[in-house]
Amino acid sequence: MIFTRWALAALAFVGSAAATLTATETTTTITLQNERMKFVLTKSTGYMTTVTLDSVNLLGTSVSSSTAVGPYVDAMFTPDQTLLTLGSAANHTMITGTDSQGVKWGGMVLSLPNADGVSGATLQQYWFLREGETSLHGFSRIAYSGSVSNLATLTQIRTLFRPHGTFWTHMSASEDFYAPEPTPDPAVAAADLGTATLVQDTTWYLGARSADPWVTQVSDYFTKYSMTDTYRDHDVHGLYADGTQTPSNVTLGAWMIYNTKDTFYGGPTYSDLTVDGLLYNIMMSNHHGNTCPNITSGFDRTWGPSIYYFNKGAAGQSVSTGLNALRKDAAQYATTTYNAQFYDDIASYVSGYVPTSGRGNWSTTIKLPTGASNTIAILSAPGYDFQDNAYDTKAYQYWANVSSTGAVEIDRVKAGTYRLTCYASGIFGDFVYAKNITITAGKKTTTPTITWTAESAGTELWRIGTPDKSAGEFKHGYARDTTRSDNIPEYRLYWGAHDFVSDFPNGVSYTIGTSTPANDFNYVHWSVFGGSYTRPSLVSTTAVSNWTVNFDLTAAQIQSMTTATLTIQFAAVSGESGNEDVGTRKYSSLPYNVAINGYQLDTFKAPYWHSSSCAIRSGIICFGVRNKWTFPVSKLSSSATNKLVLSMPNNPTEGGVTISSLSVMYDALRLEVA
Repeated sequence: MIFTRWALAALAFVGSAAATLTATETTTTITLQNERMKFVLTKSTGYMTTVTLDSVNLLGTSVSSSTAVGPYVDAMFTPDQTLLTLGSAANHTMITGTDSQGVKWGGMVLSLPNADGVSGATLQQYWFLREGETSLHGFSRIAYSGSVSNLATLTQIRTLFRPHGTFWTHMSASEDFYAPEPTPDPAVAAADLGTATLVQDTTWYLGARSADPWVTQVSDYFTKYSMTDTYRDHDVHGLYADGTQTPSNVTLGAWMIYNTKDTFYGGPTYSDLTVDGLLYNIMMSNHHGNTCPNITSGFDRTWGPSIYYFNKGAAGQSVSTGLNALRKDAAQYATTTYNAQFYDDIASYVSGYVPTSGRGNWSTTIKLPTGASNTIAILSAPGYDFQDNAYDTKAYQYWANVSSTGAVEIDRVKAGTYRLTCYASGIFGDFVYAKNITITAGKKTTTPTITWTAESAGTELWRIGTPDKSAGEFKHGYARDTTRSDNIPEYRLYWGAHDFVSDFPNGVSYTIGTSTPANDFNYVHWSVFGGSYTRPSLVSTTAVSNWTVNFDLTAAQIQSMTTATLTIQFAAVSGESGNEDVGTRKYSSLPYNVAINGYQLDTFKAPYWHSSSCAIRSGIICFGVRNKWTFPVSKLSSSATNKLVLSMPNNPTEGGVTISSLSVMYDALRLEVA
């Protein structure tokens, strides 16, 4: 039996088609369709198995049960860490309505009670389609009302659009980075491996594919981690069809739009996958060592809204012109005000969504320290570093760029209390405002002018790098690869493409005043190097693990000074726990040592819960960590070159096995005296 709630034709038009919306449910499917889009959900799997734009199939041809499907949600949040979907065990409900603007909409609510057999654990997904739009609006929810006080860690929740075939030709990860999709793309399905050698998780050597567009334009290696991005300024990512495989050679786009990020965790330095042939919406994961929330009794979180958006362009365009035009079209909707009224209208259907009536506005002016640029202001959970706001599972987060005059404003902030943190390029340390910020629903909150005084431990003698949370200024960071025509940033390549031993056969010896970060300071400091496709054997020498900074001082620079302070900001730290937050291994908390002219300073143990997989997963900004060392100025010399030795564990082993993944990535270093 077929149940059709309604189908209407309105007077409004989109293009040449009258606006329509039909919502149909059978015992096996739910279909939402308007004048241009059609989505069919198969209840037995929880997957969309039909997605069309103007009758064009956007999913391609299936080669397995999990290909040519989506959008759909999956998550890992139970003790067994099962990857859960909303298939036959879930409840599937169709809903319909008319919003306050008179626009009809249809929705699907998918709910899995007692997920993975855990009493009180719930996974939900909401999908909404309006007439006149080519957007599918989504919300995802996890809740736990059981009796176990600390059930498990939420290690991942995401939605995916998972097409298959050669229809989609390019991937767009950010505004300034797109690339051709490998053909076939091994990240899409096991059947698409083709001529490829696995060198790491979801990373392949494709060099034997002499005609593959990825190989000819980007790299011999393909990894999904090349397409990761940091969420600070990220708004859109997607797939592009250049017309070579489409009807009438039209160009097409499939995009994930982040019109909100307040329900995510981790703040603006959070980074994750975007697209690799699959189109991701990753709301939470530990890929780069992001802090994940614990599922405790009473946990209830709704992520969203987020938008899958589909568009079409004219045939005969260059890839650059066509892709950028469709991307720009999608990006116009990446604002917090887009469809805010519609979300208010459906709030009663979406458990946990905070409507406009529960939000306010905040603004202030900040007197910035000299040298600050690219400044950002962050509202996050009180009592926690913004990177750790997942420890407050109910936390919301907001950020905005601060103008050169210090003005900043953030709208649609959920009512509540927040900590204000600022950081800026060129300035060491974060600024944390001494008072909490309280936002009142329906009100504008203006904090009186705030003065940010940059931290200082005296007179600066030297610095290496730019404090900005990133290792991008160092060798193989943001520098463009010149071996292929696309010239992508080198850090995006598989790490094994940069052979440290060949680059620095005698190790890193950096001399203040003559060396440069881009040439003489590597973007990763390894403990040992190797285990890559081209260097399978490990090199465990002090030339790898010990780096030296050389600097000369005059007597006048240290005269009357008593205390020296070394500050090191790390863009990432990778201990033996990797991104799993396991604290029981020998090198879970990474021991890092510093010696000045042979004088050993206290060992810094980077906390295992802040460890990441940044370097081996093509990251450049991950969980930032910093430490300060103080020592007597008498340990410095004005008559001989000073040598500062930075040491990772040399030849680290556990259980007779050498550990090859220990590393740090530097943000910036500074030496001061007072």
